[in-house]
Amino acid sequence: MPSFLKFAKKLLLAACLLTLLVLPCAVWSQTRAVHATIDTSKTGAPISKNIYGQFLEHGGDIVNNGIWSEMLVDRKFFYPVATSAPTPPPVMGNAAGNPRFRRTPTRWWSPIGGADVVSMDTKAPYTGDQTPLVKLSATEPHGLTQSGIAVRAGKAYTGRIVLAGTAGAVVRVTLIWGKKATDRQTVTIRAAGQSFRKFPMRFTSDADTDDATLEIVGTGTGSFRVGAVSLMPADNIDGFRPEVIAALKQLRFGVLRFPGGNFVSAYEWRNAVGDIDKRPPIFDPVWHAVQPNDVGTDEFVTLCRLLGVDPYITVNAGFGDAWSARQLVEYANGAATTPMGKWRAANGHPAPYHVKFWGIGNEAWGDYQMGAMALPQFELKYNLFAKAMRQVDPSITLIAPGAMPDVMEGADQARRINGQYIPDYLSSADWTGQLILHCLGNIDMISEHYYASGTQHTDIKLQKKVPINPPLSLIEWERAPAVQVRAKYEHYEAYLRLIPALRAKPVPIAIDEWAYFGGVPNSYKTVPAYAWAFHEMFRHSDVFQMGAVTFATAMMSENRTEAILNPTGMLFKMYRDHFGTIPVAVTGDSPQPKPVFPAGGDQPAVNPGSPTYPLDVSAAFSEDRRTLAIAVINPSDSPQSIKIAIDGSKLASAGTMWRMAPDSLNATVQVDKKPEVQVEKQSLGPLPETITVRPFSVSIYSYPVQ
Repeated sequence: MPSFLKFAKKLLLAACLLTLLVLPCAVWSQTRAVHATIDTSKTGAPISKNIYGQFLEHGGDIVNNGIWSEMLVDRKFFYPVATSAPTPPPVMGNAAGNPRFRRTPTRWWSPIGGADVVSMDTKAPYTGDQTPLVKLSATEPHGLTQSGIAVRAGKAYTGRIVLAGTAGAVVRVTLIWGKKATDRQTVTIRAAGQSFRKFPMRFTSDADTDDATLEIVGTGTGSFRVGAVSLMPADNIDGFRPEVIAALKQLRFGVLRFPGGNFVSAYEWRNAVGDIDKRPPIFDPVWHAVQPNDVGTDEFVTLCRLLGVDPYITVNAGFGDAWSARQLVEYANGAATTPMGKWRAANGHPAPYHVKFWGIGNEAWGDYQMGAMALPQFELKYNLFAKAMRQVDPSITLIAPGAMPDVMEGADQARRINGQYIPDYLSSADWTGQLILHCLGNIDMISEHYYASGTQHTDIKLQKKVPINPPLSLIEWERAPAVQVRAKYEHYEAYLRLIPALRAKPVPIAIDEWAYFGGVPNSYKTVPAYAWAFHEMFRHSDVFQMGAVTFATAMMSENRTEAILNPTGMLFKMYRDHFGTIPVAVTGDSPQPKPVFPAGGDQPAVNPGSPTYPLDVSAAFSEDRRTLAIAVINPSDSPQSIKIAIDGSKLASAGTMWRMAPDSLNATVQVDKKPEVQVEKQSLGPLPETITVRPFSVSIYSYPVQ
């Protein structure tokens, strides 16, 4: 053989080896079009609108500032009026070792007229444990003030103040938005009286500032007390931020879960109903923050009505008891003639709320929960709760707090219970398996949670989480949330094999907490990942019938006065508006690769995704089967080509495409900047023979069915 031929042969061999090595890399360069077939004769269980559900929790100020319109901090005076930042109570329990819980308030009430003019009345407080008492002077104003309030020019603000005072006391409440004498408005209140009374307030700002001040001062003799004070934009909607309602309402997300989350394990629901100013402020030991109890059951149901979604209430099965849970169901769903229904009616809501979805506890498997207990004890407690709650309303859907092996491993809870890092199915550390075995008659859905990571994985040999090194390729990074969905599906399949009663009474999964923490806040990077997780739920729509993303506020970019959908919210809206509800089978000629890591715990045996690698394809009919939607995700950073064949149906010669495909993965949508991400809408002719799919894009092709 001539030497140049030998050299060429070596080059060819090297090129082939290089191709094999490069194939799994981040830049997956496709040499041919993937072929996909959509067989419309094969359909799955309907996709529930609740898959797009959201979650809200009283974690710090997520609710109080994120969706509620109140502009004042500590409006019921949990902390004393002081010249410096108040010291929060010590961090207790399992939160003690976590620095994120050690927060000092950045806004508080300060005295005007000297540190000694305001004391805290603990003998006869208006609500809670204490109420400010201001000693008056006939010559100089004494009182209290709070700064850091965001106001906008031309915007009106309304509120109220609860006052009691000696005869002759004159109290002035002033909103200040600048340094000039004219940069303020004052409401004057005379003769408050010895008993507490509520007085309305209204202001209109003449300037934009995030550091306005509210002053409450009095002159005269004697003293006055401030029971509570509130200030909101006048355009609030039943107490909620109108811009947030406008943003979230677009999502039509089916169901909203509340009030927790970890918060619920120490929550007393009765503290958050009735006169909103009389509800006592409490210090939440879970999130280490003051909660004014302004947003309780009635406000939550109002929020769901405003958003057009169904309420999903979790009851306290930590420190809480079955009787309290029963009372809450009766408060929500009982007739006005029942004891709790009568209380609801007295609070201004005579008609029952008919809340369907009820969770019994949150992550009861975690030793960090308030009131955590052993699994056999919780099984008994769960059944007691279920019996008590169904005595009030037998029609409710009960959701049990499960934890499959992926969760028990990921949270390192199985090792605590039986020494296994990844628990065996139906072992004493398999929380979901044991609940199904012993509580199935009282379970309508099983709650499962996951928080995906693209930087850590389970090392089965080392029995711990370890950093992923080298880092995942972009495709595998985007796959991470769908991997968690697939792992739960495989665990569920194992339960079906091991528990005959589950086959007779299937219990669908509600992933009522899930998120992927990665990328820049409000950026596009996680959008293909969330879409891929949706596709994996769609492929198993008989199993996955509810979701609740952590948190609803994660759908928005917001500041203290504005809110718009961010890229994640835009994706949820795009799928809810334009994807179908009856999933259709998708096959292809390019199988997904094997999982990167060995199977076990949170690592499935089979990678999620359609056989259209590197793309992922999902399809669904509309409810009336007159429209077919085809969703295509390209999680790679290079263009890809796909040829789609339709079996069983004929599509119309014109359709529509919706697409998210920014120029950069780190493109953002923020309230104060020009948006870098949009949902493009494009009219199409016949479904193209070959579709070129843009890098890291998510597209939905919609065609009428002839």
